[in-house]
Amino acid sequence: MTRPASISRPGRTLTPEGSAQIHRTLPEEVPVAFVFDGGTLAVMMATPADIEDLAVGFALSEGIVTTPNEIEALEVVTHDKGLEARMWLRGDRRTALAERRRFMAGPVGCGLCGIDSLDAAARALPRVADTGLRLTRAEVGGATDALRGHQPLHDLTRAVHAAGFLRPREGIVLAREDVGRHNALDKLIGALARAGVDPASGAVVMTSRVSVELVQKCAVAGVPVLIAVSAPTAHGLRLAEDAGITLAACARGGAFDLYSHPHRIADEVTDVA
Repeated sequence: MTRPASISRPGRTLTPEGSAQIHRTLPEEVPVAFVFDGGTLAVMMATPADIEDLAVGFALSEGIVTTPNEIEALEVVTHDKGLEARMWLRGDRRTALAERRRFMAGPVGCGLCGIDSLDAAARALPRVADTGLRLTRAEVGGATDALRGHQPLHDLTRAVHAAGFLRPREGIVLAREDVGRHNALDKLIGALARAGVDPASGAVVMTSRVSVELVQKCAVAGVPVLIAVSAPTAHGLRLAEDAGITLAACARGGAFDLYSHPHRIADEVTDVA
């Protein structure tokens, strides 16, 4: 049985002039267990939509697999208390999974999954290759506005994040939504992988701030440009600089702040720090 991504609930709105009964559409969030070869690796609170994309994206961005074909089978199982994304791995990935499980302390709800030390949290990231991707200033400045046209759940609820994939001269070609910004990004990464779209061919666009785990996931996926509607954290920017990722933040209404590796923006903004 498929769980709905949203539900309508009654409430009451209060204003200086009085009050009135209302109905609001609210996004659902349920526990989603990521189960590999019969054992649970992590549990996330997520919107119950595009769970296959979420599972594949999580497996890729957390280094469980390096390509989708290393997942031999995937099924989503519905329980009364939540969902299980059950995956069975190719034999050569089981050793890496067993090593990862040695460090699991228990279910986690956000961001950095399955780590047991400060060194593990500061994992070394691959440097994103320069493949010649170039975006115009107009494409970057209008990216988050363009993403608004791909957020039906947000239009209903006003309470979820989105991650979109922007390709030069094509606009937003794929988008996913979730209550968690990192889940939305994992869903997008999974959707790109399942569709055979190279993450190096465009930019990720986020409706959130740029935090550490978003930069880490983009670096592992090979995304060269990250565009966000809000600001980055200081450490998120450091990681983007080290990983070779072009970081554009506070992008809205045609304007944006450009922080790192500006060479991928064709009409380059001057005086970049």
